Amino acid sequence: QVRLVESGGGLMQAGGSLRLSCTASGSIRGFNVLGWYRRAPGKQRELVARITEGGRTNYAETVRGRVTISGDSAGTAVDLQMNSLKPEDTAIYYCYLQTVYGIDYWGQGTQVTVSS
Repeated sequence: QVRLVESGGGLMQAGGSLRLSCTASGSIRGFNVLGWYRRAPGKQRELVARITEGGRTNYAETVRGRVTISGDSAGTAVDLQMNSLKPEDTAIYYCYLQTVYGIDYWGQGTQVTVSS
């Protein structure tokens, strides 16, 4: 079993920065993808950023240029650096891991609130 735990959320001012961290524990024998998703109030969960085992990154258009994802090679940690925060970044942010066996795991989520 794999467990993902996020940290770093909170109440922020627009224009500020924050760093979300996620730690994975358990039986991780490699991964395909590490990522961050978010769910804003009244909306579907959406991709924020992801990074593959090979280091390829993808970013949502709404955050590109403001966000950087980084992960370790073992798949045990993934961070999300967010700059120039906007009120529309307010959401619950979820850490995501897909193992080499194609099994998906999610964290419990961390709330990010950006005030204008």
